[in-house]
Amino acid sequence: MSGIDAAVRTLSLSVKRIGFLSFGHWQDIPGSRVRTAGDSLSQSLDLAVAAEEVGVDGAFFRVHHFAQQLAAPFPLLSAIGARTSRIELGTGVLDLRYENPLDLAENAAATDLLSGGRLHLGVSRGSPETVVDGATRFGYPATAEHPQGGDTRAKAAEFLAAIAGEGLATPNPRTAPPGTLQRIEPHAPGLGERIWWGASTRDTAEWAASLGMNLMSSTLMLEDTGVPYDELQAEQIARFRAAWAAAGHGWEPRVAVTRSVIPLTEDEDREYFGLSGTREAKDQVGRLEGRNARSGRSYIGEPDVIAAELSRDAAVQAADTLLVTVPNMLGVDYNVRLLDTIVREIKPALGSVYGGRPGS
Repeated sequence: MSGIDAAVRTLSLSVKRIGFLSFGHWQDIPGSRVRTAGDSLSQSLDLAVAAEEVGVDGAFFRVHHFAQQLAAPFPLLSAIGARTSRIELGTGVLDLRYENPLDLAENAAATDLLSGGRLHLGVSRGSPETVVDGATRFGYPATAEHPQGGDTRAKAAEFLAAIAGEGLATPNPRTAPPGTLQRIEPHAPGLGERIWWGASTRDTAEWAASLGMNLMSSTLMLEDTGVPYDELQAEQIARFRAAWAAAGHGWEPRVAVTRSVIPLTEDEDREYFGLSGTREAKDQVGRLEGRNARSGRSYIGEPDVIAAELSRDAAVQAADTLLVTVPNMLGVDYNVRLLDTIVREIKPALGSVYGGRPGS
């Protein structure tokens, strides 16, 4: 039996948690209920609080710079942590091209401590931005080897070392014994097991496993083997789990996939999304940054139909966490109703957890 086959056989093929993923868009246009940055931030906080009340397990936010979207996640996540008690909170994902690893470690640890150990930080190289020199303007110029701005894998390794509590800086000899190194403070115990890497290829997922990061499979795959998106993503997950087992980390990783899920239960839903149910019911294939790319279909329809379709989605069944994107510009009330329907009418059909620790 191959390592991948063994990894697949250890799964009970079920979804453990449901979270939402918001891009935090705002725009002052007709129909938008999120017209300013202040609207986006305050409504993101309100949505997370209400989502916890209806039984959602996670509140995750995409981070983009130089765009009318959420960009600075830690104040928002800290505020959510102060207003909630159970829901996981995190990013999906934060672009390391723009980050100082040690500053990121301090902010992440402080947010995790304030939330009582509920931070789940998704990091990665990030997706294409609206500007071509964004990371350079943040102080991380492009190089011939890294034309997009900075070695994100090297940054990830330094960040992981920092949150693990490793000594990194030489202390003043008058304040510490010779030969010791100072760690970053504050230190948040356990945070290292709640870091996720956003992977858009199978090889990257294996690399993330080798470093001990959970897998947040990308909303699109930067490779196309000709098989449906969910099957390609399921293979990525299997290869991640096999690489994890080979690395011998000693704890069970988490795996998340993201889907667009819109249950149609009222006329308002059908007015907004009814026509999209047919148009977006298939994978999308194209080119991105000079590479083949494949993204998955949307799930739009009656709740029982969506539940049946998701139960046949190979990647959803292989993951323990399903993140559903929310149309945040339709406002808090609309999205709370959407999430409540997903929790009550769709989540029960997706099964129970494959294994691992409840708090992992």
